[in-house]
Amino acid sequence: MSAEDLENYEAELELQLYREYKDVANLFNYVVETERRFYLANNVDLKTRSADGEVFFDLTLTDAWVWDVYRTGRFVQSVRIVTFKDVNIEELNRADELTIPKDGLN
Repeated sequence: MSAEDLENYEAELELQLYREYKDVANLFNYVVETERRFYLANNVDLKTRSADGEVFFDLTLTDAWVWDVYRTGRFVQSVRIVTFKDVNIEELNRADELTIPKDGLN
């Protein structure tokens, strides 16, 4: 296998993963981004902790999906993440919950 074949294979895996993400994103309430992974989850519990003067984050995600090309099972019941790095948690807007007023006023 050449380097180009390997690059094409990895690019195809990323494209498949992106398509899967688009298919499942509307099933989840939150996007969680850490330095190592990207997750979709329906429940997020974030606790800020400290030990020996260092602050870290302890997250528990339930009913989650993990963005990981090499993982065969991306749906997981529970994930625990402990990190000293930044964590971004964003609540998703569900398309079916958005309503546009017919008269433009509300």
